[in-house]
Amino acid sequence: MKVLLAGYNLDYDLIRELKEKSAMTQDLTPETISAAYARISRSPRQVFELRQNARAEVEKARQSNRNIVFDMGHSSIAEHAVFNIDVLGVSRLLVEEIEKFRLCSFTEKSQRYVLFDKDFVLPEEIGQAGLTSLFAETIAAQNDYYQQLYQQLSPFVFEQNKELARDSANKSLLEGWAKEDARYVISMATQTQLGMTINTRNLELMLRRLAALPLAEAQEYGQKLYEATKNIAPSLIRYTEATDYDKLTRKNLAQKADIFSRKYAQKTNAKKRSAVNLTYATADADTRIAAAVLFSSSQQSYALCLNQAKRLTARDKKALLKTVFEHLKPYDAVFRELENVDMQFELIVSSSCFAQLKRHRMATIISQQYDPALGVTTPPSVRQIGQQKKFMDIMRLTEKTYEQIRKKAPVAAAYILTNAHRKKVLMKFNAREMYHLARLRADAHAQWDIRKLTEDMLRQAKKKMPLTLLLACGKDSFASLYAKNFRR
Repeated sequence: MKVLLAGYNLDYDLIRELKEKSAMTQDLTPETISAAYARISRSPRQVFELRQNARAEVEKARQSNRNIVFDMGHSSIAEHAVFNIDVLGVSRLLVEEIEKFRLCSFTEKSQRYVLFDKDFVLPEEIGQAGLTSLFAETIAAQNDYYQQLYQQLSPFVFEQNKELARDSANKSLLEGWAKEDARYVISMATQTQLGMTINTRNLELMLRRLAALPLAEAQEYGQKLYEATKNIAPSLIRYTEATDYDKLTRKNLAQKADIFSRKYAQKTNAKKRSAVNLTYATADADTRIAAAVLFSSSQQSYALCLNQAKRLTARDKKALLKTVFEHLKPYDAVFRELENVDMQFELIVSSSCFAQLKRHRMATIISQQYDPALGVTTPPSVRQIGQQKKFMDIMRLTEKTYEQIRKKAPVAAAYILTNAHRKKVLMKFNAREMYHLARLRADAHAQWDIRKLTEDMLRQAKKKMPLTLLLACGKDSFASLYAKNFRR
């Protein structure tokens, strides 16, 4: 057996410096890795030899990539070439589009931990509509109040958590709690930055999808992303123009939805909307998980395992599922068998909450546009320090500006909305992902907004699959929940 290191990430400035110092004329590109790995399936040579050959003949490696990826359609070869990208000066609104891509990695500047300054993105659409002054004045009011709110929340948080405050090591933690509540008043135009790791297959897809978005900021970002990468891996980035499918389908569907909503209009219940609604769960989920476990633990057909699972007594089924979890620790990933049952939720979430929820990219997350009619999420601490009225004054000012922008530049109206504003989200995931979500977001260290949302989701889901979600909880409550179910 041999396990050889084929490569690893290096800072681009270091690569450039090394190349300049060595007077190397050869292109330094991740394409050679893709080309070498593409030849593994058809060459008798050892893989390190294939890499050596690809490095020696870069143009030949590039032609091989073009043939294999584009002519033969083996796009997975492009996944072996990876980029690390610094993204600076983008809006929080655009980040929602960037981070839709599942198979990429993102680390974003956090409004929970960093006190933001007054930098914001001025959308091109706002300038073209002659609304720059209105937009900037509203942003200034939001940002000024953000700073004021933080100054009032910070001593309040320390006072409310005297035990923690006694230890100076907790200073950043407590200041962070004040920052995370103050941020609810700043806009989605607020500038941020992130680090992105992306393979060239997903890079090409991102460029194509961004090109189809109507936002000028998305177009600019796509162009700059292409400029930064095109000369490094030209053989793997080819189709970057927006397709009619990406440009027109969403627009046409919105038109159809509008027609049908008027054609089939019906009265709605005026009662207050619930923020968390379980709209679907796999029927007999515990039974199906039992069947999947029997299948993976035997040589029987799934049909026979399902039949056996249906015949299990309640006691036997519980014993089987408890065997699955008996040796589970808070850091263990639960078995893949749990991916066989699903749940779907309709959620109403704040922008602040969605910024965290969207990180769970293995789930299916479909969201609507932000809608001021859904109201706003007000941090409890804002009420506790008597700032509810001022907070809502800023929300009303924001929504007045939003309406004026919506009339002239509807595509850019959401930029002015705050982290407190809400949207509807449809989220589907399996039971295994529920464990991951609960472990991270139902934990005492999680931010209060997404923690409450996750706890509500978990409560509803456990009614449908109590055995499957037997130990689904935040990390902090795992020990007590385990003891409750596995008393020795």
